[in-house]
Amino acid sequence: MTATRETRTSAPAPIPEPGGSSKPERRESQGFWARLRRDHPVLLLALPGIAVVIVFQYVALGGNVIAFQDYQPYLGIGRSLWVGFENFAILFSGDPEFLRALSNTLYITLLQTIFVFPAPIILALLLNSLVSNKVKQAVQSVLYLPHFLSWVIVVAVFQQMLGGAGMINNFLRSHGWDTVDIIGNPDAFYALITSQVIWKDTGWATILFLAVLSQIDRSLYEASAMDGATRWRQIWHVTLPGMKPIIVLLLILKLGDSLSVGFEQLLLQQQAVGRDVSEVLDTYVYNNGVIGGAWGVSAAVGLVKGLVGLVLVLVANKIAHVLGEEGVYRA
Repeated sequence: MTATRETRTSAPAPIPEPGGSSKPERRESQGFWARLRRDHPVLLLALPGIAVVIVFQYVALGGNVIAFQDYQPYLGIGRSLWVGFENFAILFSGDPEFLRALSNTLYITLLQTIFVFPAPIILALLLNSLVSNKVKQAVQSVLYLPHFLSWVIVVAVFQQMLGGAGMINNFLRSHGWDTVDIIGNPDAFYALITSQVIWKDTGWATILFLAVLSQIDRSLYEASAMDGATRWRQIWHVTLPGMKPIIVLLLILKLGDSLSVGFEQLLLQQQAVGRDVSEVLDTYVYNNGVIGGAWGVSAAVGLVKGLVGLVLVLVANKIAHVLGEEGVYRA
């Protein structure tokens, strides 16, 4: 009995493209409803946060209409008289109280831009230079802690340290030396609030910069070291250029919020030093609106402050594009 053998013909193997790799199959992108069914658990978890943002950030914008009204809380928005741009006249009439708040705001903004903004960059560079990861993690944990303290606690800590009956003055008094007046001294107020912001937020702000530093190619440091570059040269020519995009982005966002310089921090210390040096636009809105009842004028000041911040962001973003950076967005 003769057995017949079937010859099987196999399909020819695909010819690989130049480079040795065959072209991968292109997957069709999923439709909107398919992605919605796939991601619906995550979207449901995000709904409370989305609702909070919509209600308190976007719906609340409708309250800006009181800037054009002689608003009275017991009448409400619907029955309060419309006065047009009358509330904005204070911005151009040279009101001494408003001009003082504006000048204090700009001065504090300048100080924070010069001293507070570079602080996390410098600290991130110092942390990145640590060899031991355990030491680095321990230092980071200590530096992050003040960020989670409220301004009430931070101000109380500084008062216990630097106040008239604080630890430093008690030490000076016990040794027969003259005490120093820092908490209630208007001349030292700007240095005090700047140091408070640095102590509270610098450690937390290093997170972004440390993340960027971890993404810089280590071969660039090796190549620069082979060329004879010192540590400072490596920082200037490798590290800082690698951090430049995030620095520009954060600086643009800082400009948008430049006229908001710490409402709670300043309000808590306003009584100790007086309103001449501590009154800023945010406390001006509070003192004249909530306390003084000038709701329309305060809303007008707040609205103009927001518009100025928006213009600063747009202008700074355009300058970033001219300098070759991405900025916040690219049209």
